[in-house]
Amino acid sequence: MSNVPEIFGCKVFNDSIMRARLPKDIYRQLRKTREEGMPLDPHVANVVANAMKNWAVENGATHFTHWFQPMTGITAEKHDSFITPAEPGKVIMEFSGKELIKGEPDASSFPSGGLRSTFEARGYTAWDPTSDAFIKDGSLCIPTAFCSYGGEALDKKVPLLRSMNVINKQVLRILRLFGNEEVTHINTTIGPEQEYFLIDKKLFDQRKDLKYTGRTLFGAKPPKGQELEDHYFGVIKPRVSAFMKDLDEELWKLGILAKTKHNEAAPAQHELAPIFTTGNIATDHNQLTMEIMKMVASRHGLACLLHEKPFTGVNGSGKHNNWSLSTNTGVNLLEPGDSPQENAQFLLLLTAIIQAVDDHQDLLRLSVADAGNDHRLGAHEAPPAIISISLGDELTAILKSVESGKEYDHVDRRDLEIGVDVLPHFPRDTTDRNRTSPFAFTGNKFEFRMPGSSASIACPNTILNTIVADTLCQFADILEKAEDFNAALNKLIRNSIHEHKRIIFNGNNYSEEWVQEARRRGLLNLPSTADALPYYVREENVRLFEKYGVLSSTEIHSRCEISLENYCKQLQIEALTMIDMIRGDIIPAVCNYIRDLSTQACSKKQLGGLDCSLEEKLLQDLSVSSSQLYTECDQLEQITWNTERYNNSTEKSRYCRDILFRQMEKTRAIADHLETITGRKYWPFPTYGDLLFSVM
Repeated sequence: MSNVPEIFGCKVFNDSIMRARLPKDIYRQLRKTREEGMPLDPHVANVVANAMKNWAVENGATHFTHWFQPMTGITAEKHDSFITPAEPGKVIMEFSGKELIKGEPDASSFPSGGLRSTFEARGYTAWDPTSDAFIKDGSLCIPTAFCSYGGEALDKKVPLLRSMNVINKQVLRILRLFGNEEVTHINTTIGPEQEYFLIDKKLFDQRKDLKYTGRTLFGAKPPKGQELEDHYFGVIKPRVSAFMKDLDEELWKLGILAKTKHNEAAPAQHELAPIFTTGNIATDHNQLTMEIMKMVASRHGLACLLHEKPFTGVNGSGKHNNWSLSTNTGVNLLEPGDSPQENAQFLLLLTAIIQAVDDHQDLLRLSVADAGNDHRLGAHEAPPAIISISLGDELTAILKSVESGKEYDHVDRRDLEIGVDVLPHFPRDTTDRNRTSPFAFTGNKFEFRMPGSSASIACPNTILNTIVADTLCQFADILEKAEDFNAALNKLIRNSIHEHKRIIFNGNNYSEEWVQEARRRGLLNLPSTADALPYYVREENVRLFEKYGVLSSTEIHSRCEISLENYCKQLQIEALTMIDMIRGDIIPAVCNYIRDLSTQACSKKQLGGLDCSLEEKLLQDLSVSSSQLYTECDQLEQITWNTERYNNSTEKSRYCRDILFRQMEKTRAIADHLETITGRKYWPFPTYGDLLFSVM
């Protein structure tokens, strides 16, 4: 392992590099652009571009690319070399401010949800100076926004940046009401914990379903899964450990604050957690992390699976989005302090978040909606599709006392007795972690546990920023007009708690009792993507985003359309993959086994009438089941093609959910049964046992 402080950020054109390489006046102007959003002078851009190019070339780069995040859910890049013709037969390496600031990819070739027609190809990438450029695979990567010729956002970065500006403005209004004039900027800080699976690459290559869809579409339950709970936090296996060490080093070179690594609950499942950083940077870094994970895994003969549910019957993978608010002076605004009941500013912010989550359950739910996450949510490994907040006993008791106007009765803070004399006593934490809660307060932050492992965190954080900003705006409007600030503050907090306490639930979110209780409370239950996404374009939601300039009506409708299309396309691809595997692999394999089993039975009879009842029973089961599988496969094909009859994306998504997916499950059940009765050497691809326990 290299010296970590020396290699950290060595591939990043970061602040220290800029300070060293740029003239002082240019550096100061660039800092103003990065920190205050001041427009960048073309002269400054030219100087920065030249310094950036020189640094990149010195570090082995030959090309540059505008690195952006279109609505595909992954990143995109188009590479151009630095070379410019000079004297005959010679070239020089050049990079202008114009090339730094703006690029022009083909906008019509990316998902636009109707924003762009095929003949309207022009789109632009615009440099995001708040996110550092970096070197990857010999190219200088410049983080950029992506927009259409008409200025509409075609990516995930632009709405996120807009939402960060909005929440900054509204939190500052609140701080000014409390007399804080020192703070000039608020950042949303994010720490996304990334879960993933590692399997042997050779086995991955033998599974069409994994290659085409990211998850196994067939697979009987293995003799051992996660029942013994022996994998979670267990000793990391040598191949995995080597991968993790290599991954850490690659991430550190890119300035990514990879901090924690461990085995997760399911066999072959692991987790990486970074240190918190600002929302925009955290989103860029998480996209890079997923890409680097796959690259490093391949280098080690492994395949990294980021699908939310690659294996049925064992835990899926999420991305726990830890969210907080911090000032430019280094203060975490969600830190309760020693006496949170006396901290009016904290209580106001806490109340605003509670109200925002209650008022906008639909938006928070749809921010994590996709076909992969539908398999995971509510499956006793991830929160259910019902949004609720867990605060822990102490904060809940404080809010009850505020609502009732009664004096707060302190929660018992006795030492936690461990029962081992040599271990010290320590105070019991009054905010326990609720791993079943979708949105849990965990000390000085909220942990949004619903996002799926493959998803960009841009959408949930854009929505979270916007809905909290909206509630803070309502609060600030009331308090700024108040004649008696303290009286108005107390009334506001008390009323908000009373009206929105239904969203607070500290219990077991997995239980059926909670589903019934949530219904009584009037909370939304949107179990599938097809249920959740149509809420995006509700009139009140369109008004919300337009009010703050985060998304226009056109941009909202396009995002809803893209997400619904992706949902349907994913299910169609999975169905077509199932059909291909059944007809091309499973049926031929079973037929071969039937042939050999029949031959064996005939041989036994010819040897003197030996008992063939075992073979006959097995042949009967194989014959009936394979015939059923073939019939259901034909039905699956017909249903898949029938999806094309729907022009309306909402109707198509419901058809895919109610008809197509059910047929896929019915077909799979027969195939998985056949796996259990077919000779091992005949089965055409690696089993769950092979995949989950292949890496040592």
